Amino acid sequence: MKKLLTLTAFAIGIFSSLPVFAQWSAQNHAERFEQLGTVLRSPNVYRTASGAPGHMYWQQKADHEIEVELNDDNQSIKGWQKVTYYNNSPDPLKYLWIQLDQNERAKDSNTPKIAESSINPRMSMRQLENILWHDLDLGYKIISVKDLSGKDIPVTIVQTMMRVDLPQPLMPGTSTEFTVDWSFNIHDRMSFIGGRPGYEFFPKDGNYLYTMAEWFPRMAVYSDFEGWQHKQFVGRGEFALTFGDYKVKITVPADHMVGSTGVLQNPNDVLSATELQRWEQAQKSYDKPVIIRTQAEAERLEKAKSKDKKTWVFHAENVRDFAWTSSRKFIWDAMVVKQGGKDVMAMSYYAKEGNPLWEQYSTRVVAHTIKSYSARTFDYPYPVAISVEASNGMEYPMICFNYGRPDEDGTYTDAIKYGMISVIIHEVGHNYFPMIVNSDERQWSWMDEGLNTFMQYLAEQEWDRNYPSRSGPPHKIVPYMASETHLLEPIMTNSENIIQFGPNAYSKPATALNILRETIMGRELFDYAYKEYAQRWMFKHPTPDDFFRTMEDASGIDLDWFWRGWFFGTEPVDISLETVNWYKLDNRTPAEKKADEKKVADREKYHISMDYNKKDIPQSVVEADPATRDFYNSYNPFTVTPEDEKTYKDFMASLNPKEKELMNSGLNFYELKFRNVGGLVMPLIIQFNYTDGTSEVERIPAEIWRLNEWEVSKVFAKKKEVSNIVLDPYRETADIDESNNYWPRQYVPSRFELFKGASGARGVSRGDNPMKKAQKK
Repeated sequence: MKKLLTLTAFAIGIFSSLPVFAQWSAQNHAERFEQLGTVLRSPNVYRTASGAPGHMYWQQKADHEIEVELNDDNQSIKGWQKVTYYNNSPDPLKYLWIQLDQNERAKDSNTPKIAESSINPRMSMRQLENILWHDLDLGYKIISVKDLSGKDIPVTIVQTMMRVDLPQPLMPGTSTEFTVDWSFNIHDRMSFIGGRPGYEFFPKDGNYLYTMAEWFPRMAVYSDFEGWQHKQFVGRGEFALTFGDYKVKITVPADHMVGSTGVLQNPNDVLSATELQRWEQAQKSYDKPVIIRTQAEAERLEKAKSKDKKTWVFHAENVRDFAWTSSRKFIWDAMVVKQGGKDVMAMSYYAKEGNPLWEQYSTRVVAHTIKSYSARTFDYPYPVAISVEASNGMEYPMICFNYGRPDEDGTYTDAIKYGMISVIIHEVGHNYFPMIVNSDERQWSWMDEGLNTFMQYLAEQEWDRNYPSRSGPPHKIVPYMASETHLLEPIMTNSENIIQFGPNAYSKPATALNILRETIMGRELFDYAYKEYAQRWMFKHPTPDDFFRTMEDASGIDLDWFWRGWFFGTEPVDISLETVNWYKLDNRTPAEKKADEKKVADREKYHISMDYNKKDIPQSVVEADPATRDFYNSYNPFTVTPEDEKTYKDFMASLNPKEKELMNSGLNFYELKFRNVGGLVMPLIIQFNYTDGTSEVERIPAEIWRLNEWEVSKVFAKKKEVSNIVLDPYRETADIDESNNYWPRQYVPSRFELFKGASGARGVSRGDNPMKKAQKK
């Protein structure tokens, strides 16, 4: 209902202070806009308050020379490695810590012991196998640890970690060398044991496909902010690793194709003449992949099963890890991607079971990912980027193992196709986070998974504007944000302590960054700050503090309230548009005003009379004395008095030209009151839909909540009359209850009804039917 605002000669009263809501005054200020302060580590000479590495920043280095042999008869490997460890820290080190990740799968591992289990009326064999675990001979056999003179070095194995006790402290600025002999049995990663590395057996042709990751004893990280990172590996929390240079010799059956981190040093020794010719051709192909080993050639090799051996030699510089893959089943293709004035080889290895999808898409997606990520961070610095079809998804420097296999007849659903493309983008993208921007995955999964999922979303949308991205759009995180409180943890939670790991470590931080870019900071500021973070910390070890500080330092925007709410809290976004009051300026003359008041009084009198008659309420009459009755009978409240005329004329005369223009503007004033139901403060994005069919969006920064975190009001002056108002019309804030976002209130379909519809709520386009089959190509 429209209300008229009366102006006085003393002030234009419509612009008076907003009311204070007493019911919230006791908790008006919580901490949502307080600075993070001591929540973050104090800056120092190693890490500055701006989020950049300090002038005395340091990190360790570990170079490796490794010789390894794969036994395809009994699925085992044995290896020898020499490690050169450089102590660049200011601290003397009495011992070193090495990661023994294969021990996570040993029969006495703590992984199954700390996993909850229960009996349900219906259980799968895999669930029962997980309860029973296994008695297989898995895990490392550490044969020896010696110095270069051949003398044994004492070690202590603590589950998935090994302490190497040095004969004398390793002083700052010095290095030490030692060797490790080891072996282990490779496990079936397709079994209930699962995991990232291992083998897959193909019973139809009797061959194995090996994905060799976490395969050698790896140096743990020693850092300025944590000392030794030797938190045990129990399966979920991934890795914290030290940069170094690698020289690796891999001996495999002679008919195997090997893909690896690094650059192949001896192609003439391991490739056929035809493959060498195709490899040289691939190094000149910028527009499409060249197939170096064809499907027909791989199928012939599947049947032969050579007993001879070949040794492949790879070198890699400044990598934090090293992984490889080997099989006689592999098809291999490659093409060139131009990066910063140099050529990068984008390559794929896949068995025939991956076709036709892999031949059609994989290497092209690798190339697309490098271009998309590099544009927002830094030029891809490595010489190769490899995608391997391995029915899972995991990343290592320059190489990753990916999902996406068609049915046996070569057909596939859209879900399989887009799932494959998404996993390849994601895993190749991990070269940037954390392979180069080398965060601690064991402690903060979101620093690589969340940032990478955000980048993945952008790359997907560049691949196809209608790509059915699963993470990134704010409305897709709503089911998680609306979860019961006991099922939620802050993003800043250790990897092993998260109930809903995927939404927490991947989707929520990706959504938060998308909101920062699109709604809070804007693309230009966000992109500049994000690139600054990536370039500051490439080939270094950043912490969350460094990320938070850099994003603010490079953008000039205080984001502490955002980090506090999205990364340190669990509250959801639920902002309700509570009330809307409509006002117009009262510029009527006294005569017009009295006439309007009489009409209102007559209308109200009529309604009162009708109500009395309808309800049959008895009326009583009190007789007044004649003198009083005559006085009231002569009084007319709707008569304009000389005093009314004088007051009006004096007021109009007091107005300056600008105020007179405002008086006659015909503006509509809409007072909107909002309530913060969910607790997580966010900007107010308000769409005014006008009676003439047009609309307008107003954006109010989140700081409007700084003085009252629970209820605020805001007045908007509009030339047009408003027919309805929508809060968060583009679904930008991950609001978990859209039913209170409308004025007047509107019916909001259920999530089931939205799924059935041709498009998402508020016009968000949906992808193709995920179960639709594609024809074999």
